[in-house]
Amino acid sequence: MYEQFYGLDERPFSITPNPRFVYLSQRHQDALAHLLYGVGQGGSGGFVQLTGEVGTGKTTLCRLLLEQVPEHTRIALILNPMLDPPELLRAICAELEIDLEGVGGLQDLQSRLNHYLLDCHARGERVVLIIDEAQNMSREGLEQIRLLTNLETNTDKLLQIILLGQPELRLLLARPELRQLAQRITARYHLDPLNQNECEHYIRHRLAVAGAERCPFSRDAMKALFHASGGVPRLINIIADRALMAGYAHELERIDAHTVHEAAREVAGDAWDEGSGWLRGVLATIVVLLILAGGGALSWTMLKTSEREAPGTRPAWMTILDEADMSLAASELASQWPELDAESILRACAGEVDEQAACRLERGSWRFIQRLGLPVILRLGADEPALLVLVGLNEHQALLSHRGQEYRVPIGQLDRRWLGEFYVVWPDRGEILRVGDESPRVAQMKQLASRVPELEWTGSIDARYDDDFAAWVSRFQRLHGLTVDGMIGPATRLHLGVPHESGPSLATSLDGV
Repeated sequence: MYEQFYGLDERPFSITPNPRFVYLSQRHQDALAHLLYGVGQGGSGGFVQLTGEVGTGKTTLCRLLLEQVPEHTRIALILNPMLDPPELLRAICAELEIDLEGVGGLQDLQSRLNHYLLDCHARGERVVLIIDEAQNMSREGLEQIRLLTNLETNTDKLLQIILLGQPELRLLLARPELRQLAQRITARYHLDPLNQNECEHYIRHRLAVAGAERCPFSRDAMKALFHASGGVPRLINIIADRALMAGYAHELERIDAHTVHEAAREVAGDAWDEGSGWLRGVLATIVVLLILAGGGALSWTMLKTSEREAPGTRPAWMTILDEADMSLAASELASQWPELDAESILRACAGEVDEQAACRLERGSWRFIQRLGLPVILRLGADEPALLVLVGLNEHQALLSHRGQEYRVPIGQLDRRWLGEFYVVWPDRGEILRVGDESPRVAQMKQLASRVPELEWTGSIDARYDDDFAAWVSRFQRLHGLTVDGMIGPATRLHLGVPHESGPSLATSLDGV
């Protein structure tokens, strides 16, 4: 939207990782050096620990590390460490492409991994295990990876382990029961946010990469950006992007501190007015004034070309945001589910008990929605968000449905408004299945459990809910971040895939739609 106005080739502050925009402060360089030390011979088979607040750049450093690993190095990257020991070992083996045919329990997994590591050592190869979000690991999971460091020859450790996590990881490893693991950490580094000087260099660097010939932020605006973001790169990106959008709407050649503060307030969610954001209101007002004034200072060419806007004002899908409430979304979603009506959906999503529908407010990524595979209601914005039904999704586009009409939307446009929250709705009477139950419904759950790729149920497909199946359900719930109680309620049924048996599917191929 603002690129042409500020002489940019592209948006400089997108939160999507882009290697061209990487800025390495001195602390980021030091952190990367610690990671490379761990991958190389310097790790000596101990643990390397990198911690930092959310958004400080740990994932970016991990990407850089993977691009710089030495030759003859094999990497296993675990992104979801909320696993019990057997599941964790299976995930590691899957990352290393170890054949697990015929492998049974924990001992078999350890034996197969040990043989693989010995073979790699004989070929002169190093094996490195990287665990992201390690603060979410259970005590049992941490103990299991400590035991992996016992795999060794007479002269060398066979596995190097790197732990990435939020500051809570340091507190976790300080517990007395984990002191054996803590003693094996050979390198520690905590990634702090940028200081004020680094923050300014970071902003100028990203603007330069995006093609800017001058910096549109005043010196006071730079200071305001630092204080509003706390020096956290991800927050700098979000606030700076909003400030540039507001500057464009106000035709500001230089963005001042006031504009940054207003942008930061919107990002924090406390400056939205009457269901529409401050920036959205500013933009709508400016567009109307331009139309009434015949274009004003901004040319129609600029107005039409920014973000591929439809003739007149905004992209077609944005014109429905102001009326996109929960009532309309419920009606639209009900048209996707023959078994549901809008009233049931509204009751369920309001937290009331409904005999027909279940509704969960989830938070996740586009990939998470694709994994669920169902149409969902997106919450776009903060406070009083616009609510739109998502019926299709691929890597580049989303398909929204409103009042029976479908709108194709580039993912990048939605990313500016979507904070990751959505409602998922499906038919469910709310029954709870538990140990001691015996019914065809239990057999149905076991049948679905036998199809779970990462945690296949290998027991009998009968109608009895026994202790073994309850234990499997607990592992499944832990894997998906659900309440671990060993019982099957609506949320567990959702993740098992029950709604897919008769319901609509989220379209993934949008060709011809």
